[in-house]
Amino acid sequence: MTVRRALVTGAGGFVGQWLCRELARHGWGVTGASLEGDPGVNVLSPEDHALITWRREDVTDPEAVRAMLDASQPDAIFHLAAMAFVPAASEDPRRALEVNVGAAMTLLGDVRDRRAAETLDPVVLLVGSAEQYGRHDWEAMPLTETSECRPRTRYAATKMAQEVFGLEAYRADGVKVICTRSFNHSGQGQHSSFLLPSLVRRALDARARGEQAISIGNTTTVRDFLHVEDVVRAYALLAEHGLAGEVYNVSSGAGTTVERVATEVLAAVGLHATLTGDAALKRVVDVPFLVGANDKLRSDTGWVPQRTRADIIQDLIHAAS
Repeated sequence: MTVRRALVTGAGGFVGQWLCRELARHGWGVTGASLEGDPGVNVLSPEDHALITWRREDVTDPEAVRAMLDASQPDAIFHLAAMAFVPAASEDPRRALEVNVGAAMTLLGDVRDRRAAETLDPVVLLVGSAEQYGRHDWEAMPLTETSECRPRTRYAATKMAQEVFGLEAYRADGVKVICTRSFNHSGQGQHSSFLLPSLVRRALDARARGEQAISIGNTTTVRDFLHVEDVVRAYALLAEHGLAGEVYNVSSGAGTTVERVATEVLAAVGLHATLTGDAALKRVVDVPFLVGANDKLRSDTGWVPQRTRADIIQDLIHAAS
């Protein structure tokens, strides 16, 4: 069997490491590129880590992109490199534009040239965000890929722009672009600035100190959560079975309130505590409901989620303990 070759940008990040693991375990030859290069053994076991060729590259640099493609000769490119934390993108929109849009344009431009020269014609998976949808009423949930996108943050706007340029590359030049709008996901290795690892860390600290209260932001916000393992499996399946020029939600299809998630974390930690509102933790641009339909992903790839929200919480507790 011919070994399929994958290039993963943003490979040193949380999702990137999980994706490299998924691909390597299923027989792909994997090149992982990121600003930091080799991330060391963290999410990856030593055995998984050794299966990946690591490169330290800046995806906003055209010369670096050319070098990555020359070295990896990929059958599929998984473009995860991004400024992924919403507040950070708002604070530095120029950098967010450069990383979240400029890097994708540079990558797509090089792939266009190679495709025209008939030297390389990979599938290009551009990872977007559910944040692109913006605010919709509860009656519209779960959102489908045909739902209107109404970005409310600079981060969401950059991800929307990445998608637009990606689909243009498909329509104009036949580059085999597939886009995702990925909903909330978590698991071992996610930074503590994100909701679930933050809640787990605070609950463990409160238990250790004997505290009886946990501060929290918007408790009524409804979100759609997946385990990162299910997310990267969806990405791998999309590269093999997804349709070029299409957009796919990567979502559970079920929504739950942040309050319920926090209550589940407290129960899993074994902490009897009350939840108290903290205005400093609230984002005024938060949309109240964000739940995605996954029918298209299931139909085209055969993907079915295998991990639960309880699995996410247990994995985070184990990693933080």
